[in-house]
Amino acid sequence: MMQITPTVKQLLIINILFFIGSQFVGPQTYDYLALFFFENNKFQFWQPLSHMFMHGGFMHIAFNMFALYSFGSTLEYYWGGKKFVFFYLSCGLGAALLHTGVNYYLFHNGLDTLTQAGFLKSDIYNLLNEGRIDSRWTDILGASGMESFAGSFATPAVGASGAIYGLLVAFAYMNPNAELALMFIPVPIKAKYFVPGLLIIDLVLGVSGKSIFGGSSGIAHFAHIGGAIVGFLMVWYWKKNQFDHNRWN
Repeated sequence: MMQITPTVKQLLIINILFFIGSQFVGPQTYDYLALFFFENNKFQFWQPLSHMFMHGGFMHIAFNMFALYSFGSTLEYYWGGKKFVFFYLSCGLGAALLHTGVNYYLFHNGLDTLTQAGFLKSDIYNLLNEGRIDSRWTDILGASGMESFAGSFATPAVGASGAIYGLLVAFAYMNPNAELALMFIPVPIKAKYFVPGLLIIDLVLGVSGKSIFGGSSGIAHFAHIGGAIVGFLMVWYWKKNQFDHNRWN
């Protein structure tokens, strides 16, 4: 495996420091740095950036940092550090944008249904911002509709996964025949098959709202897809304009 490059190393350190710091400071760290829905009172303007350096647990950060280490150095070698970090952050912001857009649709779909049933918007917002719900909402929206409505408003997003998916797409685009040996798959799979397959799974699970193991996933699948879309558009444009002859450093 290629030796770790300077920018990837710095991103690894920053992510690890954020994770360790959040464990010491406590849950309030996530109230400030996780990405909340923009109509939630906990939303802050820096969260679309800060959320990608926060993680929900050890396995979450371990998988993301392993992927950053595995694929990031190859891309930084091609592009240079400045171009790489611009790409990485852009994919993370693209993930936040699509995730927020999907949440907007889910939340306002439920909000419109509740207001048509006679509930006042101001009362709905006040209850949600207080961390409460009206039990009558479930009768109107149904259990799954209620989960989508309240969850899109109240559940924050954390993690570098959107940026990581951008790296995966870029790596597969530039190295389509590279064979990826994964711990949970016994045979190597070429990147040009693995990455699209992963995105299809995310799309299906995102639409269904399910986990691959059943139940509610708790995973922001559309954030993954948002990062992948931005990553593909950027690497396609750069390849078209011969990015490997235009390093930024």
